[in-house]
Amino acid sequence: MSRAKVAKPLATATRVCVEGELTIYRAMELKRALLEPLESKNAVEIDLSRVTELDTSGVQLMLLAQRTAAAKELELRFVDHSPAVVEVLALLNLGASLGLGASEATARGAL
Repeated sequence: MSRAKVAKPLATATRVCVEGELTIYRAMELKRALLEPLESKNAVEIDLSRVTELDTSGVQLMLLAQRTAAAKELELRFVDHSPAVVEVLALLNLGASLGLGASEATARGAL
């Protein structure tokens, strides 16, 4: 079952865990899940460790969340990228823009 859930706010950030596909088939559901935490004043971490598939719609949602956070002057971090996420971000050359360090990409075999 695919889902996204907002965990309890951490001391310094609200953590959003995305599970399953981050694709066009779930775009509307995930748009709300990624943007709602940005209504608070907390930093937001989006945990991508359980993402099984990522397509360009999912990448667009990630970029939208990033742009929205920047406009509100909030910190947004994409963390714990799954192999599926690493592969797509490396292919699109967006790893650095979306929180994937070069050492993480190399360690996961994406570069």
